[in-house]
Amino acid sequence: MTASAPAADTSRRYLILAMLIAVYILNFLDRQIISILAVPIKAEFHLSDARMGWMGGLAFGAVYSILGIPAAWAADRFSRKRIIATALILWSGFTAACGFTQNFAQLFIARMGVGIGEAGGVAPSYSLISSWFPPKSRARALAVYSLGIPIGAAGGTFIGGLLAADWRRAFIVAGLAGLLVAVPFLLLVREPERQAGPAVTPGIVTVARMAFARPSFWLMSIAAGCASLVGYGILFWFPSFLVRSFHFDVPHAGRFIAMVTLVGGTAGILSGGVLADWLGQARRGVYAIIPAVAFLISAPLYALGMLAPSPTVAFWLFLVPQALSLMWLGPVVTAVQHLGPANVRSQMSALMLLVNSLIGLGLGPWFFGKVSDLLRPEHGADSIRYACLAGLGFYAVAAVLLLVASRRLDNDWVD
Repeated sequence: MTASAPAADTSRRYLILAMLIAVYILNFLDRQIISILAVPIKAEFHLSDARMGWMGGLAFGAVYSILGIPAAWAADRFSRKRIIATALILWSGFTAACGFTQNFAQLFIARMGVGIGEAGGVAPSYSLISSWFPPKSRARALAVYSLGIPIGAAGGTFIGGLLAADWRRAFIVAGLAGLLVAVPFLLLVREPERQAGPAVTPGIVTVARMAFARPSFWLMSIAAGCASLVGYGILFWFPSFLVRSFHFDVPHAGRFIAMVTLVGGTAGILSGGVLADWLGQARRGVYAIIPAVAFLISAPLYALGMLAPSPTVAFWLFLVPQALSLMWLGPVVTAVQHLGPANVRSQMSALMLLVNSLIGLGLGPWFFGKVSDLLRPEHGADSIRYACLAGLGFYAVAAVLLLVASRRLDNDWVD
């Protein structure tokens, strides 16, 4: 089998994609469930918004970003399905462990454990999908895989909202669900042969030099990080915004966010992948232009939603920017897969995720929380609303970087 599976293996290809999506759903469910549980956790442990932001971002993001590099190095050499299954068991176990913590320090350490496990999930999955799907449908396949983000995030907020009265039980239930999926994943997923390439797979230093010698790589990675700073920041603080500014209870906030995330996120991710496959064959720069335009439109629409006079108006206003803000996943991830040879795809993806996650996941929840603390004397309970508005400027930065990257993709592209 070569880089992509033959037509006879179409059913196997989609079965594997379905299993990878299931794991990615659990990945984001375990990652984001803490956002809806932030309200009771913050109250029980008497935390400031900034400290809660460290819990939601840095505790997970730092180890997730850094350990993704050795996990990707292994995935370019060894069985990707075993690495993903091991990662699933680790992060699910640590998610369940969050339910047994009794103070801030213990929960912080347990969340670091979740990050350690999840470091081995995404980059190997990107590589596995790229091995099973041909270039003409790769952006759509990666976009469909990325549906794990809105489905998992929606599931996390919904389940967390239902169980928020006992936040420890919510963590335990989420963790056990992941442990149950590990065995069928190992049994059903098949590792394809890799595309022929150099006899020796380059190490991470060589791959890093290769990546950063291509301007489009670091421009898109930093742009994704700026966009993710807004995305993760808003997603983490969305429940608190609804509770403080619209006076929702936690279960109601969970249902509201689940609907916005699921409907808007699914539409945006799928449309981004379809557009990239349709338009990107003629001009590679389209893979960066599509998300750039989406970010420029989503920022003012998010602002209108944050300032809406009622929850009903806010719901409809949030749907569109939620879709636009996630359109980048299919195009950008696909482009990164083509900035190096097939035998370094996991490592290229991990480098992109390192930059993206350190900026977005590591700083996003903390940045919004810190700004909220600074604005609290003037705006009181509404401080998180205005913190979210202040952070939307990072979408403009992301758009500018992507537009510059679009001019370099044709030169940097590797088929």
